[in-house]
Amino acid sequence: MNQTHSPVEPLTLAEANGILHAALAAARAANMPPVAVVVLDAAGHLVALQREDGASMLRTDIALGKAWAAAGMGVSGSVLHGRAQGNPAFFNALAATGHGKFIPQAGSVPVVRGGIVIGAVGASGGKGEDDEAICAAGVLAAGLATA
Repeated sequence: MNQTHSPVEPLTLAEANGILHAALAAARAANMPPVAVVVLDAAGHLVALQREDGASMLRTDIALGKAWAAAGMGVSGSVLHGRAQGNPAFFNALAATGHGKFIPQAGSVPVVRGGIVIGAVGASGGKGEDDEAICAAGVLAAGLATA
């Protein structure tokens, strides 16, 4: 059987670091409080993480949970938050299934190449919409797209 397909290249460490650094630069440009930024691959595995000086100890776990939800569902945290409002039982089940790693809150975006989700980035430290904005800025600065 001859199958033809064009696989999409996975997220690289260099791209993840570029996303992370651009997101942190966007946070500083916006004068946000200290943040943590997490970049995951499509399977939800950690690729890159930084926590700024002064960011609380919970910031990395919150950023991870936001990114994990975006990677798993293929949409931004703000979209997930809106969906959760209308279907709380399902989203509680997702949180339980994800063993606490699934946080459907604004502050994350999927990373897309060729229409395929190849990862996600999450941030925590500011308001949810500000966290999400720096995530998107990081992805776009790396030459990738969000969903």
